[in-house]
Amino acid sequence: MYNKQSIQLLQKALDKLSEGFAGLPAFEQEMPAGIEAILLQVAEKMQDNFPYHHPLYAGQMLKPPHEIARLAYMLAMWINPNNHALDGGRASSAMEKEAAAEIAIMFGWQQSLGHLTSSGTFANLEALWIAGNIHPKKMVVASEFAHYTHERISHVLGLKFKKVPSNKNGEMDMGKLESLLKKGTVGTVVVTMGTTGIGSVDPLPGILELRKKYDFRIHLDAAYGGYFRLAENLPAATSQKYALMQEADSIVVDPHKHGLQPYGCGCILFKNPEVGRYYKHDSPYTYFSSTELHLGEISLECSRAGAAAVGLWATQKLFPLVKGGEFAKRINKSHSAAEKLYGKITADDRFIPLLQPEIDIVIWAARKSSISEINKSSKLIFEKAASKDLHLALLNYPVRLLPGHWRHITKDEEYVTCLRSCLLKPEHEEWVDEIWKIVTACLG
Repeated sequence: MYNKQSIQLLQKALDKLSEGFAGLPAFEQEMPAGIEAILLQVAEKMQDNFPYHHPLYAGQMLKPPHEIARLAYMLAMWINPNNHALDGGRASSAMEKEAAAEIAIMFGWQQSLGHLTSSGTFANLEALWIAGNIHPKKMVVASEFAHYTHERISHVLGLKFKKVPSNKNGEMDMGKLESLLKKGTVGTVVVTMGTTGIGSVDPLPGILELRKKYDFRIHLDAAYGGYFRLAENLPAATSQKYALMQEADSIVVDPHKHGLQPYGCGCILFKNPEVGRYYKHDSPYTYFSSTELHLGEISLECSRAGAAAVGLWATQKLFPLVKGGEFAKRINKSHSAAEKLYGKITADDRFIPLLQPEIDIVIWAARKSSISEINKSSKLIFEKAASKDLHLALLNYPVRLLPGHWRHITKDEEYVTCLRSCLLKPEHEEWVDEIWKIVTACLG
């Protein structure tokens, strides 16, 4: 679960950090009595978790941080910097600016405005807040498979919101979208680059064509799937979508998903740096330590963990965000794992897949004569697999959107419950055979 050498490396790094403050008068804090007993109690309580770090956990999109991110984060916590103002985190603020710029370059933006956030939710909130300032009386639209946060955020911001129906590929329906755009009431189209439910990628090329006819902003919610921009083994149509990401107005990505970071690390990027004017505000006691840009001047959040920036900066130094690099190879492995599992599903008549995976999420079910029978079967396999230490997830999918190869199944319920796997760990590629062995053993 962890490498004992990492603790030794952390001690070495802490000694190096201490050298920078050697000139201060001696100051020691005593270790309070009882810490060891409480810490061991915490360790015991934390055993009551699913094994998120293990390849047999393939349910939700949970991925352990890389060792470099974990160590850099812990090292920074001895300082506990705050990346709101330079007063609270000079070094970590510089690291954040550099790391965010590297992410922007990955998406094709040499010049942009961006920063880290505490989550993808807050990053999307900032994107829609800017959109609302630019089109204050216009609507935000997103596909029915977009993350529910967009509807909630729109309500928080006082913006009108509407779901656009999806087609049988799990993408936003272009005809339905254009019908809305013709009314002139849409200000922002949220394009999901990897839905969290089924992993579908919205048709960005077609939406860009519509922008030539209608006036609206394009916001890419790439919180989950953004890093697949670096993948080199995606289906051709999916690669074409990712190749056009630089044409959007704003992008959100979550380094705490595929970016190998601990939780508390989202990122918002704007193509036009001039949107920074909407953040302008005064503070009577911050922003005076330097004439340089303070991150609090271009963000809605105030106090933010500088340690998140330190962990991200260190990780991107070890794994540069370039095609063909070691980080990109890890992303390739996630898609390869999904394709490998999909291949096993399609080759076995006892199962039926939903859609070919665009990124690393696979949806399928045991083949039965009716939707109600499938629903019972999926729940049973889910429970049996968990008892064998394989942790999957369940997804309720609209029957009206089922693809053609489901046509012979009796549609006696409105939603079908499918099995769902998020194969975001690179190790999953080598564990698909074991995963499949357990799944098939749960059919009886």
